[in-house]
Amino acid sequence: MTPDPRRQVPRTDAVLADPQVAARASRLGRELVRSAVQVAQQRVRAGELAPDDVVPAVLAALPGTASSLSPVLNATGVLVHTNLGRAPWSTAAVEAVVAASGTTDVELDLGTGRRGPRGEGALGALLEAVPAAEAALVVNNCAAALALVATALGGELVIARGELVEIGDGFRIPDLLVSTGARLREVGTTNRASVADYTAALGPDTGAVLKVHPSNFVVRGFTRSVEVAELAPALAGTGVPLVADVGSGLLRPHPLLPDEPDLQTTLAAGADLVMCSGDKLLGGPQAGIVLGRADLVQRLRRHPLYRALRVDKTTLAALEATLRGPVPPVRQMLDADPAQLHARATAVAAALRAGGVEADAVEATARVGGGGAPEFPLPSAAVALDVRFAEPLRAATPPVVGYVEGGRTLLDVRSLQPAQDAELTRVVLEVARRWT
Repeated sequence: MTPDPRRQVPRTDAVLADPQVAARASRLGRELVRSAVQVAQQRVRAGELAPDDVVPAVLAALPGTASSLSPVLNATGVLVHTNLGRAPWSTAAVEAVVAASGTTDVELDLGTGRRGPRGEGALGALLEAVPAAEAALVVNNCAAALALVATALGGELVIARGELVEIGDGFRIPDLLVSTGARLREVGTTNRASVADYTAALGPDTGAVLKVHPSNFVVRGFTRSVEVAELAPALAGTGVPLVADVGSGLLRPHPLLPDEPDLQTTLAAGADLVMCSGDKLLGGPQAGIVLGRADLVQRLRRHPLYRALRVDKTTLAALEATLRGPVPPVRQMLDADPAQLHARATAVAAALRAGGVEADAVEATARVGGGGAPEFPLPSAAVALDVRFAEPLRAATPPVVGYVEGGRTLLDVRSLQPAQDAELTRVVLEVARRWT
């Protein structure tokens, strides 16, 4: 008589007591590990798995962390890829978050033992990085910063029609502004606006003049927009603040991105407030950063909505470490030498060919991404593989996300850190071995 397979299934408590499984349970949580054990037991009942292989099967099925998010190798050539979490953090930022994950002095003055200013270190680092600013404030993203400004300054917001933009996932700037209760006073036309358009729209109910950088598109031809340096003198003496959303988080001008506005230059040109994202070209955590006149920043800070939008201790820690620490990865990627990129792609391709994989180093074009600098391609280099690699690479451990072009899978090295080249090579070889 054939033995009943249910009698051969290892007991749940016995599998959970295995030292390796118990160690994973202490790190990942008992329920997550128990679920993996039950799946393995069911495979034994179905005859798909030998009883002695239950523990190895459980260990292989468990994730590296208790989170469902997976680390990914970004070989898309998009430096700030929104779908991949935007800016990768520096080692300093990661270490700062780990240190801040326990109890910290985020809002305590250790000298006096009394309540202290929240995020003083991060705010100080911002002011050091952008000396044209008198004060700084941080909320949870740039949309939150814009909502806070619109709510706190109130009234009517004067904005050019050509700057009523839509960004990713159908998110529209005018919808956000109107949702705060602000009224929009649109000036100019879709393609042209003048200083006179703005000044003619000012009135007793004007809360601010708002400039929004249309970072993810470019309008060409018969166009004219009004720069901050033109608009600021025209608003002088009116009492109306000039607010600029520069978006990408570029601290200072960059030679590769001549048309991308930066925080320091925009404030120096006369903006009263500027705002940007922390997880784009600044290279840090998701955050909405507001810099500018001290009285206006204080007005935002004292508004009740600020409490709902403020960031936690780990964001403050990561932001400060990004600003004070070594050059963050995004900036390293942006500044990468094309010749060195080609050398890296050549070395990876050679290692793959040595492992039996057809691969070539080819020229490629990278992008900033995250809605920044759409008109400025970045010369890069990529490893070209058979087109069939694209899907299995996304299912690998860790997943590798490249792109398909010209009937080939391309893995752009500009959006990878040099230390990741060896891991990229290992994953591609592992995927290729599964086909043989």
